[in-house]
Amino acid sequence: MRPRFRITVCGLHELAAHAEASVSHVLSILDPDWPAPTAFGSYGEHARLELRFHDIIDETPGMLPPTREHVRQLLAFGRALPAEADTHLLVHCHAGVSRSSASMALLLAQAMPECPGPDVFREILRIRPEIWPNLRIIELGDHALRRGGALITSAHDIYRLQISRRPELVEQFRAGGRAREVDAAIRVRA
Repeated sequence: MRPRFRITVCGLHELAAHAEASVSHVLSILDPDWPAPTAFGSYGEHARLELRFHDIIDETPGMLPPTREHVRQLLAFGRALPAEADTHLLVHCHAGVSRSSASMALLLAQAMPECPGPDVFREILRIRPEIWPNLRIIELGDHALRRGGALITSAHDIYRLQISRRPELVEQFRAGGRAREVDAAIRVRA
């Protein structure tokens, strides 16, 4: 099952490569103090929502986590997307792995409410194999979309998949304050 619009997920370093891709809508997710990307100047006319928060999943002193308001804004942006073949949505964050994949999952789940969580993430994996969706965004969005935990469970499955491909991610994500995500993958496995 695929959405009625084209989707791209990428990181900051890839933005210039998409200038000729007829992107009509951009969800730009940046750290609060990061400068706005200059690459969008070559994109032509497009609608853009810029959200600013850190890639964290729990409250951390001195950092801004994703909030219900951020999720509300991104879902409102998604509701305004035309469901047409020439609509091309690009979602980016710094690396194109965590905040962007979680946000794209919410946008797809909203656009295709009948689509089960695993299928939502399968579609994102198809275009961006290295995803590791930010659990806080998924938790907030699952609640907002009334998915009853289905998106959260599907995110846990993605963590398990990624750990099976790259076991070194366990220590990397634990060290980066993302132990809840790793623990969720391990619990699912047990």
